[in-house]
Amino acid sequence: MEGDEETSGLMIDEIYANGGEEDKRSRPIISGEQLDIEAYASLYKGRTKILRLLFIADHCENNPTMQLEALRMAYDEIKKGENTQLFREVVQKIDGRLGPNYGMDVDWCDMVDRRAEQKKEKLENELNAYRTNLIKESIRMGYNDFGDFYYAHGQLTDAFKNYVRTRDYCTTSKHIIHMCMSAILVSIETGQFPHVTSYTAKKYKLAARKFLETGPELGNNYNEVIAPQDVATYGGLCALATFDRTELKNKVIDNLNFRNFLELVPEVRELINDFYTRPRKRT
Repeated sequence: MEGDEETSGLMIDEIYANGGEEDKRSRPIISGEQLDIEAYASLYKGRTKILRLLFIADHCENNPTMQLEALRMAYDEIKKGENTQLFREVVQKIDGRLGPNYGMDVDWCDMVDRRAEQKKEKLENELNAYRTNLIKESIRMGYNDFGDFYYAHGQLTDAFKNYVRTRDYCTTSKHIIHMCMSAILVSIETGQFPHVTSYTAKKYKLAARKFLETGPELGNNYNEVIAPQDVATYGGLCALATFDRTELKNKVIDNLNFRNFLELVPEVRELINDFYTRPRKRT
């Protein structure tokens, strides 16, 4: 048992090491009713991080301290990007409660918007040239660049349209996967879940198996979409929904690799163990 625990600890260290977080974020995110906002937000990056912080702020109206902490972090994160529309929304939510350093920054907004117009014109010229020359791969990249541009600026409908337009110019399976992942990401953020199901296989048991195969090298390499904690949550729930008791025991509970992900989300680990150990009803 000591050997297993030692190996487990080393693998958890590796999960965090690949994420590059110096404190390994080992402190619990939730303790009682208190949410460690900084620890939770550190699991994600970019727009996903901002939206999660705003969700917390919107649901902490009875806890002004937590609400303002989430808004402060959202403000700081937005200014690393180019979404002036979302920035204005956050400033409005803050409503002067965090002092002058977290107010409306007109100069920053004007600078970002001017730079965006210049970049958009450049992308249009490049894409027109690619179309004229009928360079299929370049056209695909041009539409993808436009998708990234619109996504960065919060224009999600236009981002989705351009990501989907790359489909006709995909020449490899890698291109198709990239297109699907981009379309899914934008669809989730806009709440267009019918679009999400169009780009998924709906194979939840297969999804469970793939989550269970995820290695510690994932780290924070894809945290604009998913964190190691999410692997535990999604993998655990998919397994609960589709595995029988034997599979749950052999492939989840006794799975040393996945156990290390479950250690990051004790609630899911306990749910799986309770489900497995509960008495079965006789029919």
